Amino acid sequence: MTEHVRISIEDGVLRLALARPDKKNALTMAMYAALGNALARAETDSSVRAVLIEAEGDVFTAGNDLGDFAAVAAGTLAREDMTAHLFLDALAHARKPYVAAVQGLAVGVGVTLLLHCDLVFVAEDAKLSTPFVNLALVPEAASSVLLQARIGYARAYAMFALGEPIDGRTAAAIGLANAALPAAEVRAKALNAAKLLASKPLGALQATKELMRDSKAIAAVMAKEMAIFGARLRSPETAEALRAFAERRPPDFRKFVD
Repeated sequence: MTEHVRISIEDGVLRLALARPDKKNALTMAMYAALGNALARAETDSSVRAVLIEAEGDVFTAGNDLGDFAAVAAGTLAREDMTAHLFLDALAHARKPYVAAVQGLAVGVGVTLLLHCDLVFVAEDAKLSTPFVNLALVPEAASSVLLQARIGYARAYAMFALGEPIDGRTAAAIGLANAALPAAEVRAKALNAAKLLASKPLGALQATKELMRDSKAIAAVMAKEMAIFGARLRSPETAEALRAFAERRPPDFRKFVD
């Protein structure tokens, strides 16, 4: 296990399991680096024919560890020193097939990473949310384009702007996931699907994925999002959102004007 990410290879499937269940698998800078490096290596590792992203415990991920956001907002961590870009770059340029298994909460990047997975299986009672605006931030992982392409503008805007969760059944119904299953069955179903993909002709799978995804366009959207995201992290609105979260009170954004 590397920095709360459990890494293994099984029947041609690289299994990346978020393993910080005591913190709801919130992603730290070290976890982002471990995930990004593992995915980058997978592209050139002939023993890896498919990738499965999963999580230990009863939560997929609560999203980014807000301590890192707070450090950037406070000026104690440079935006350039954040390592999320390693993971995002790997997602943008992925060529091998990706599968995801989602149970419990999937927040922020826990949802946006699914847009880069080719097969997604969710628990029926999972709760998926993208509360970026609630933190005075903007979408990332090219989700500002990919989510609306997947589920339509109206639904995507509601998920971003209102931050309200959808359950696993809804995620499957609107096309964000392939299937919703009882929570106890999700990881096994996803692993079996990944193993099935690993048995397919890899060259054909990669060519199909390249035809369906424009990696350069996705990377360009990510770069634009990251620039705005970084600026927003240092904004007074985000400082207020993080203070309110720490103090367990509703934020007051009315005192800020554009």
